[in-house]
Amino acid sequence: MKAKIHVTLKSGVLDPQGKAIQHALAALGFDGVKDAR
Repeated sequence: MKAKIHVTLKSGVLDPQGKAIQHALAALGFDGVKDAR
């Protein structure tokens, strides 16, 4: 038996690493990124 499990954070949970990546991508010119986790 095989199973795939996809775990994500709830929308209200703070994700400081995702925010840092999002800001870094914006600084590199990737303006279309809405969210990074």
